[in-house]
Amino acid sequence: MKIFVDADACPVKKEIEKIAKAKGIKVVMLIDTSHELKSDYSEIITVSKGRDSVDLALINMTSTGDIVVTQDYGVATMALAKKAYAISQNGLVYDDSNIDQLLFERHISQKIRRGGRQLTSCKSGKFKKRTTEDDIKFEQCFERLIDKIRE
Repeated sequence: MKIFVDADACPVKKEIEKIAKAKGIKVVMLIDTSHELKSDYSEIITVSKGRDSVDLALINMTSTGDIVVTQDYGVATMALAKKAYAISQNGLVYDDSNIDQLLFERHISQKIRRGGRQLTSCKSGKFKKRTTEDDIKFEQCFERLIDKIRE
């Protein structure tokens, strides 16, 4: 088992490394050339900047039983298709019971935006600031996922 991280905008890189190191799991973080990342534990792979370049490289490296950390539903879907596990930065474990609904909601949202309308939840243009509680929730869900896989 390896952990692959869509690391360009991932706010839980330190949490991932802390848990992976404690459990002896290799971590590979992928970024594009517009980002810079250093780590004493993880392997950092930089790919060319381009639409979906990190996503495609990450999925090409993923194998059955690996864990993918991503907020991208499309990447999560491809990971699940490869019999890997996928989890979001907020601790949502993607699986066959929720991925279709998430993709459908994304599709509807894109359709609304293309039609020139704003979604009610995005009117302010501001996102809720990430909290320590968000990081703790991710850690708990991430650790549970690893433990479940190892059972």
